[in-house]
Amino acid sequence: MLAPGDVAPDFTVRDHTGRTHRLADYHGKNVVLWFYPKADTPGCTAEGCGFRDQKSEYEQKNAVILGVSFDTLEENKAFAEKFGFNFPLLSDTDRALGLAYGACDDVKSPNARRVGVIIGPDGKVKAWYPKVDARAFPQEALKQL
Repeated sequence: MLAPGDVAPDFTVRDHTGRTHRLADYHGKNVVLWFYPKADTPGCTAEGCGFRDQKSEYEQKNAVILGVSFDTLEENKAFAEKFGFNFPLLSDTDRALGLAYGACDDVKSPNARRVGVIIGPDGKVKAWYPKVDARAFPQEALKQL
């Protein structure tokens, strides 16, 4: 779907605290988008905790972590608070971000596919993973930076 060198699709979406995020907000930084199917499920929890536990290593590589699901702000807020996530969880309830990044095929998709995307400081895709291993991806993405 997306390939290295492609301009990353722009987005405007709110996180679990109600704050709006745009890709342009992160110009000059690496961005790791990790799409997850459902808040507070085993695989999503493992992946989120992996990112949480390595956040300082990501920061050393000038990278921000953005989790993305189709869950509501309230569901993502509860998920973030329960596990102490130290990064935004974006609530893509209209599926616009999921469609743009290949995490779903249409606006009726109940859940996002477990897709991973690394965007470089220049706003171009560095890597796109159509299916990631929830437990391994946080470490794999870190190695790619």
